Amino acid sequence: MKEHKIAVIAGDGIGPEVIREGIKVLRRVAELDGTFRFTFTEFPWGCEYYLKHGRMMAEDGLEQLSKFDAILLGAVGYPGVPDHISLWDLLLVIRKHFDQYINLRPVKLLKGAPCPLKDVAREDINMTFVRENSEGEYAGSGAWLYRGKPNEVVIQNGVFSRSGCERVIRYAYELASREGKTLTSISKGNALNYSMVFWDEIFEEVGKDYPQVETHSYLVDAASMFMVKDPKRFQIVVTSNLFGDILTDLGAAIAGGMGLAAGANLNPERTYPSMFEPIHGSAPDIAGTGQANPLATVWAVSQMLDFFGHSEWGKKLVDCIETLLVEGKTLTPDLGGSATTAKVGDAVTALLK
Repeated sequence: MKEHKIAVIAGDGIGPEVIREGIKVLRRVAELDGTFRFTFTEFPWGCEYYLKHGRMMAEDGLEQLSKFDAILLGAVGYPGVPDHISLWDLLLVIRKHFDQYINLRPVKLLKGAPCPLKDVAREDINMTFVRENSEGEYAGSGAWLYRGKPNEVVIQNGVFSRSGCERVIRYAYELASREGKTLTSISKGNALNYSMVFWDEIFEEVGKDYPQVETHSYLVDAASMFMVKDPKRFQIVVTSNLFGDILTDLGAAIAGGMGLAAGANLNPERTYPSMFEPIHGSAPDIAGTGQANPLATVWAVSQMLDFFGHSEWGKKLVDCIETLLVEGKTLTPDLGGSATTAKVGDAVTALLK
C-alpha cells in the first residue's frame, strides 16, 4: 500500500479547526480507496510558538519537513506578532527553501456558490492562476538606509531571473496546452520598464514552442477590471508573485468568497515537498467558535490528491463541495448557514460514500 507522509502545520486562529476537517476527509478518502494511506505528523509552529520561543518554527524545522511528501498548512498570523514576521519566518521561508516556485490557485464559481457580480453565468468564472512563487517582488531584496533620520530611505527590489520567469511561464504553457485552454499573461510593462518588460519578452519567447496555444497579454490594472466586467476571457493565467497574490484574492471575492479559496505551492520536480493550504487567513475573531468554513481546506486537500496522482478523488471532493453548496443545508455562517466547522467536514465525508 502506498504511503503519503504529510507534515501538518495547523498554525494560528482557525487553522487547527479547518485542518482537522481536512485530515478527516483525507483519512476517509484513503479508507474508501484502499490502495494508499496517509500518515500525519503535526508540528506546533506558528505565532503561539513564536511568542514562547522567539521564532516561528524550530531551528531545524526545514530539515524536519524535508522528510515528508507534502505539507498541509492551516493559517499563519495572530495579534501580537507583526505580519512580516509571521509571513517571512514560516510560510515564505518554506516556499523558498523547498523551491515551491509554482503557486496554483483555482478561481472557479462552483454551483451554488454566491457571486457578487450581476449577469455573469457560472461557467464564465473558471480560471486557473499560475503565480510565480519564489522571487519577483517577494524576493526579500532591498535596504533600509539612514533609519530614523530625516533622509531615511527604503529600497525594495523586485528580483526577476531568466530561469525563474521561464520555468513558471513554461509550466503555464504546458497546462494550457494539455487542457486546450487559452493562456493570458498579466504584467505591467508600461511602467515597470525592466522587470515586466523582461517578463513580457520571455512570455513571447517561450510561446514560440507552443504555437497551438492561444495567448493574450494584459496590464494588471486592465486585467483587474476585466476580471470583474468580463471574467470569461480568462482561462489559464500566468503572472508575477505580487500581481498573482492580489488578483487571486480578487478572484476569491468573485467566486464564492475566501471560505472557498485554496492554493497549492508546488515543487513540480518533486525534489522537495509541496505545500497545500486554504488562503483565507487565521481569522482570530472567530477562532474557537466553530464558525470557520473548512471547504477551502477541502479544496486544498483535493489539490494534494491531484498532485499525488489521485485526480479522481480530487474531483470527487470538489463535487462534494458543490453538492453542499447547492443543497444549502450544511454550510457555515459565511455562506448563509448555521452549521459548525465539524458538521461541514462530516457532511463531506458522508457524501464521499
